[in-house]
Amino acid sequence: MQRYAQVIKLHAADEEEYIRIRNYSIFLRSGVLFAYFEYHGSDYAADMRKMAADPETQRWWKITDAMQAQMEDAAPGEKWSPLREVFHFDGPAN
Repeated sequence: MQRYAQVIKLHAADEEEYIRIRNYSIFLRSGVLFAYFEYHGSDYAADMRKMAADPETQRWWKITDAMQAQMEDAAPGEKWSPLREVFHFDGPAN
C-alpha cells in the first residue's frame, strides 16, 4: 500500500462552488486544497490512466480545473503537486 498526498491552490472566487461539489474527499485551508488517498493496487500509472479515461472523472475535471492554480514551486506540467511524507504513525500495536 502506498499513501499519496497532494496540494494545489484554489482561486478564492471559486471556493464556495468547489466546496458545494461533494463527490470527492479534499481538505481546504487558506486557499490551499490538500488531497489524500491510499493506493492498494499494483500498477499506479495504469490505474491513473483508467481513472483519467473515466467519463465521470473527466466531467469532474472540467468543472474543477478552471478553479485551480498550480503551486508556485510546481514542476513544469505538474497539476497537483505531490508532498513528501515525513512522518506517519498508525498508533500502538495491540
